This record gives sequence, structure tokens and C-alpha cells, in this order.
Amino acid sequence: MESKPRSVLIAQMTDLHIGFEPDADENELNYKRCVATLSKVLNQPTLPDLLLLTGDLTENGDSESNKRVKALFGQCPFPVFPLVGNHDDRDELRRAFPDCPDEDGFIQYAIEVHGLRILCLDTLEPGRHGGAFCEARARWLANQLTQNPDTPTVVFMHHPPVSAGIGWMDPRPDAAWIARFGGAIEGHSQIAGIHCGHLHRSVHTSFRGFPLSIARSVAPSVALDLRPISPKQPDDRALVTAEPPSYALHRWSNAALVTHYQAVGDWETLASYGPQLQPMMFEMFAERE
Repeated sequence: MESKPRSVLIAQMTDLHIGFEPDADENELNYKRCVATLSKVLNQPTLPDLLLLTGDLTENGDSESNKRVKALFGQCPFPVFPLVGNHDDRDELRRAFPDCPDEDGFIQYAIEVHGLRILCLDTLEPGRHGGAFCEARARWLANQLTQNPDTPTVVFMHHPPVSAGIGWMDPRPDAAWIARFGGAIEGHSQIAGIHCGHLHRSVHTSFRGFPLSIARSVAPSVALDLRPISPKQPDDRALVTAEPPSYALHRWSNAALVTHYQAVGDWETLASYGPQLQPMMFEMFAERE
């Protein structure tokens, strides 16, 4: 008798930007936010199978900031996998995470856990804020998908290949790198979802028919303002706001991928499952039959 595949729980933290205040050390705002976020992940009732850090781990890609990231996550009781973002440096990230696999000089690799494949992509072009995805990276992705057509797969990358309506952060919809990425995934129905960072906001949309979500950052958020913006006309709008840090939990179970986004803070508990609520619980379960 075939055993049922076990569910998989993937934690995602993105856009840590450690080193934004290089002289602040443990008092740095982003570092404190990162410590608080990791603490929430570690205190989940169910620990994740792995944690993905989806880019912009550091502000400046420097050695010291990467060492701080490694030290912070080094004692996690589950594997931690880094992705590279536009603020990172590939060589420094490799030095901090020497066991992180790569392919042809790019930090992209496949993870297999309990019947689920996770493809981690490299969208960095040094010196460029926006994304990149060259022919070599696209070939690798297409080959990975072609060689494993029957295995459910989730794709993680730093840069979203979509426009969210926040003009100063959005890519051009017709950018060549987006077309290459789209061509590499086209027709591969095993993809259950695409998950990104970079935008510092939670967004859900689709790309080429696949569900695509963006996780909100650990570092402060990009302000939600969908008005057109011009580089020639400063208008005093908010660009970055001190919203709470956030993380995501992606749960793969029964051939379905479900994502939860959780802000980090101290919330008052308004109801707990004690004997007084047991009749309600019985009633709710009875309705499911």
C-alpha cells in the first residue's frame, strides 16, 4: 500500500537588509526586526521543514553583514537556504553560506523534500536594481522542469516578473528577462506557484497562468501608493513606511499549496480553545460531515 505523501511547510523571510545602519550592530533597526521575525518562526506550533531567505539579505553585500546573517540563522533546527537579491553580492553570500549550491556561477538550485521540488532562482545583475534572467539561467530552469514533469514544483525568486502598480519599483512588462523567465516555465503544469520578494509588500496575482505571490519584507515596507510617479516631479509622497515585519508560511498538502502571511508583533488573544468553546468546536466539525 502506497503511503500518503507528507505535508511540507516552507517558511519564507525576505528583504532583511542587514547592515542598513552599519555602525548600529545589534541596535540596527533591520537587525532587531529580523531577530523578532525569526523568533516568531521558531515559536510556531509547527516548525517548518526549511526556511528560504529570498534575497536582499544585506543592504550592501559586504562580508560583515553576511556574517551577521549567517550567525543569526546558523542555529536554526531546520535547513536555511539563501537566495540572492539586488542588494547582495554572490561571492560574499557564498562565503557566508559555503554549503549553498549554485549552477554555472549563479546561486540557483533545486531542493527536494517529501515529494515536492523547490526551485530557487538567481535574478541578480550586479549594479542593477531590477531583475535579470539570462539565457543560461533560463536554460537551467527549463531543463529542471522538463526533467521532472510529474513532480509538483514551487519556484522562488527575488524579483517579481510582474508590475504591481507601484511605479518606482515595477519592472517594464516587456523586459527581456521577464520574457525569458516566462518562456522557461511555459507549458510546465507541475508548477504550483511562484513566490517572490523585493517589493516589500504582500501581493497576489498571476503570471502566464501560474499563481504568483510576493511576501512582505522583514525590513520596513514600501508604501502602498498606486498613483503615477515621475522622476522629474518630486511630490512628497511616502515611499517607505514602518509597518511591522512579516514572514510567510507555505503549506503543501493534498496536492494544494496554501500560503499564510503573518505580521510580527505582540497581539492580544481574544479567544482561546478551552472547555467553554468546546460545544462550538463540536458544532463546527459536525457541519463538515
